[in-house]
Amino acid sequence: MDRRDVASWLQGPRQTLEDQGYEFGYKGERLGLPESGPGSVAPMGRRVVALIVDWLASMLVARLLFGGDGQDLSLETLAVFALMTMVLLSFGGASFGQRLMGLRVVSVTGGAVSIPRVVLRTLLLCLVVPAVVWDRDQRGLHDQAAKSVVVRVR
Repeated sequence: MDRRDVASWLQGPRQTLEDQGYEFGYKGERLGLPESGPGSVAPMGRRVVALIVDWLASMLVARLLFGGDGQDLSLETLAVFALMTMVLLSFGGASFGQRLMGLRVVSVTGGAVSIPRVVLRTLLLCLVVPAVVWDRDQRGLHDQAAKSVVVRVR
């Protein structure tokens, strides 16, 4: 065992593979997206903030629609979130939070995501687990199944 063995373990599998000659490229390169700027894969921080904004908006709407007397509105909030996301993505290409953060959901083949794919993407997003398992382009399983990608608008 030498220092290189320990360093490869600390740096992770990607660094080890790159040292062996594998090239991963930048996020979105395999999809034909630019490396940075508009049209590039959206950074994770912006996507998380957009999700938080959408969830808070859904909580507010659920509280207004279903009462605010201290009862648990978890399922109602999830239903509002799903409906809001499906409608806004289908007709505008971005949810409320995504629009605020300068993001948009597009098809990997270019253009808008079809309504059936938006529904599939949203249902998988609501299950949470598919959204937190990513590929090297930072696309969750929900985006892979819907053949979509979240990109920067600005």
